Amino acid sequence: MNAADQPLDITLAMKETAEAVTRTMDRWLALPEGPEARVVEAMRHSALGGGKRLRPFLVMESARLFGVSDYAARQTAAAVEFLHCYSLIHDDLPAMDDAETRRGRPSCHVAFDEATAILAGDALLTLAFEILSDPDTHGNPAVRADLCRGLARASGHRGMVGGQMIDLLAEKEPNLDIHSVIRLQRMKTGALICFSAEAGAILGRAGEPARHALHSFGQELGLAFQIADDVLDHEGDAETVGKPVGRDDEAGKATFVTLLGLDGAKERAGMLADQAAVHLEHFGSSAARLAALARFVIDRKA
Repeated sequence: MNAADQPLDITLAMKETAEAVTRTMDRWLALPEGPEARVVEAMRHSALGGGKRLRPFLVMESARLFGVSDYAARQTAAAVEFLHCYSLIHDDLPAMDDAETRRGRPSCHVAFDEATAILAGDALLTLAFEILSDPDTHGNPAVRADLCRGLARASGHRGMVGGQMIDLLAEKEPNLDIHSVIRLQRMKTGALICFSAEAGAILGRAGEPARHALHSFGQELGLAFQIADDVLDHEGDAETVGKPVGRDDEAGKATFVTLLGLDGAKERAGMLADQAAVHLEHFGSSAARLAALARFVIDRKA
């Protein structure tokens, strides 16, 4: 049996990618001498302490579609994950979700203190753009600018931050309808997943049809991921999931599970995963890992 005929193990593929990207992240987080080392320790605690590395996997796999160098892809993947980790640190703060654990470990503000956690998040956010703007990441300044612009839009007030604001307000508006929850989650979770899927096409200077296909894939994948997250929050256990569960139910927040029911939410996630895979037909068998990822995100237990 040759390599092309071997069954695809998406879990192994994600593990290998996670290890490669984490090594790149580790190099960017070398401990300095002096008292500022404390904030880097907090950055390392939150960024290097596990995680599925879903967004880096999307970057790496989309980059492979266009023959992008592994180095450029890993740099970009590390930047995306650093930004994602910043968002998790801030999301766990007492002023936000007030979560004591993340990825099976103490949250950053618990392991260190609240002020240090805020600074660690700020530093990870800014580090992401330092990496994307580095000429070593890509020799073409237009590509670097496109990466920075895309990540800024995905993570700012029109994307992740805006979605988080809506989510905070939603705690006082439990009667959100399904369309409002979809918009919230497309911004809070989906925008960064969309950028991650499209990043390989940006690095590879691909044409509009390829970029559109990956963006559409990311949109469906991001929503499927969030629905699966709502299901896990409803029926998972904290030890397996690696963070507190059931908080949305306790807060009376509208989620895909409360709006669609448990079975309805699972059915919608499956439909979205199937739709996501359809967008990859543009790339044929080269996108097999991305297609497998669509099923992975809805079948995961953590």
